[in-house]
Amino acid sequence: MKSILVHLDASPRSAQRLALAHRLARQHGAGLTAVFAVLPAMVAVPFSAAEGAYAATSLLEESEHQLRARARAMFEREAVAGTPMQWLEVRNDMLETVMVEHALFADLLVLGQHDPDDTEAGSVPRGLIASLVHDSGKPALVLPALDAPVTPGRRVLIAWKPTREAARAVSAARPWLLAAEQIDIACTLARRDDERTGTGALERWLRRSGVSAPIRSHGLAGTGVGEALLSMAADTDADLLVMGCYGHSRARELVLGGVTRTVLRAMTLPVLMAH
Repeated sequence: MKSILVHLDASPRSAQRLALAHRLARQHGAGLTAVFAVLPAMVAVPFSAAEGAYAATSLLEESEHQLRARARAMFEREAVAGTPMQWLEVRNDMLETVMVEHALFADLLVLGQHDPDDTEAGSVPRGLIASLVHDSGKPALVLPALDAPVTPGRRVLIAWKPTREAARAVSAARPWLLAAEQIDIACTLARRDDERTGTGALERWLRRSGVSAPIRSHGLAGTGVGEALLSMAADTDADLLVMGCYGHSRARELVLGGVTRTVLRAMTLPVLMAH
């Protein structure tokens, strides 16, 4: 993990994920790129070129300036000598495409859960997280809109299924798994006890990878998996959920799987996901 990208908007929650990304960068000796990316106000709040449009444009431009200044101040407060930190801005209607291009050169993305009620963030596309994870192929640590643990990964819950997405998420989580105090693995009952691909096989791989924390496995019913995962995270006192991100692009519209959609909507703890 030598290159970390963190998405900033103008919400105070950005300061939390910037601080976490900065700690990870220091821990791993990584470079950190902070990308301020919100949709231009003219795109987010379009209006007709009627009487009063000039005044409205001036107000929108001033709002954009304030958003940028607030995010830049967060960055300057966090930046310290000796840690490579770079500031970038993306402010156009191709925001998701440009963000994906930057993400291609990062080992980890640090993102925030979309919060439609956050009036201070600026306009951030609802599907930004899914687009970045899906189109860049890079793992993302997503922080919830609620307060997140300062150092997630003490107690890890893995949402396991024998798929590329889940396997890539577990591989990306290895730095946290090596340092974890407790690891729980959740898998559907139909797959849990499969000798070749179930939780036993995953535990053997984790042990070969140097993971020493106690490991417990749990079965999930085949329906309502997203809600069950979040409930299990609370029951096991997990502070990090590791899971695959499922979905596919359809003419620029990202269609998410049900579990991914549920977790991104209702998450209450940090989630490390990969596609």
